[in-house]
Amino acid sequence: MPLVPGREAIPLTGVNQFEPLPNVMNILVTGGAGFIGSWLTRHLVTQYPHAYNVICLDKLDAVASINNIKCLFSAPNFRFVQGNINDLQRVQSVLETYRIDCVIHFAASSHVQNSFVEPFTFTHDNVVGTHHVLEAARRYGKITRFLHVSTDEVYGETNNRKVTEISNFAPTNPYSASKAAAEMYVMAYRQSFGLPAVIVRSNNVYGPCQYPEKIIPVFTKLLMRGEKLTIQGDGTNTRCYLHGSDAADAFDTILHRGKVGEIYNIESDYEISNREVAARILTLFGHDPVHDFDSHVKWIADRPFNDGSYNVDGSKLKQLGWRQRIDFSSGLAQTVQWYKQNVDSWWKSPDSEPAIFPAINSRL
Repeated sequence: MPLVPGREAIPLTGVNQFEPLPNVMNILVTGGAGFIGSWLTRHLVTQYPHAYNVICLDKLDAVASINNIKCLFSAPNFRFVQGNINDLQRVQSVLETYRIDCVIHFAASSHVQNSFVEPFTFTHDNVVGTHHVLEAARRYGKITRFLHVSTDEVYGETNNRKVTEISNFAPTNPYSASKAAAEMYVMAYRQSFGLPAVIVRSNNVYGPCQYPEKIIPVFTKLLMRGEKLTIQGDGTNTRCYLHGSDAADAFDTILHRGKVGEIYNIESDYEISNREVAARILTLFGHDPVHDFDSHVKWIADRPFNDGSYNVDGSKLKQLGWRQRIDFSSGLAQTVQWYKQNVDSWWKSPDSEPAIFPAINSRL
């Protein structure tokens, strides 16, 4: 069923005191008000109301939104804490106050484009921030599962060959380098301190609630304003697209069936070029993707380096029972429609009234 906003707001600061559901697992999701993190947060709270207490820790920077989780505020098994993962004492306090059993670490700076302009921000947030979460978990000493969310970009440009979890790192931009470095710290804490860590590397996630800096929401916003779509380079770069609900199911599967010490790729079957994304969104706005294409596109300079493709082998995850459910055509149509309704209000003040969320899949 669709999720609707809760009626009671929770303060945006301070650790909220509550009596957790007894005899259940307490899960901390860092970055849980961000895009992918909020998909999993909503999934866990609603699919497991009697099994998990879910604590969302997020600093609520520009790319996050309280609206992503506002619909959960009335749920007895959910609490929100505003805080920065680079505040070690804050993270430790959350672990101890809520007696956390499991950490799912999403919090990160993720926009590749920005990493070329402000690379040290990515080192600070993704490397140092991850180190703070790891160290807090080590000092706390009671974590039974630590899921670290990484990216397919740590492999670098794959040139249409599928890479497995044991393939070498070859990051090509500051963002992917920071995520690779963060993984090294996770592996070190697993080896040195016995942290029960699992690493997840996902293909490109899209869907409602993603901050409008990535290609699908950007193109939607431009067409809503009657402006041309801006395509970098020649538009032939491809990405493998995974809907947010499928990503949530994948993380759920890894949480319940994954093995400590392992790494899992999340693979999408839908490899789409930037040019094709533009054509499909033009179609959804009623334009002819062939005859109207050139008149609705503005070609701009490419990134300093732009990986051609990221192709990962997700066989290991599929062996755990996960399958991709949302085809790109229907997922894109749903996403574009959501942005048409919400893009101008979703990232404003917490008092803005959020719309109804799309339905969330149940776990396999």
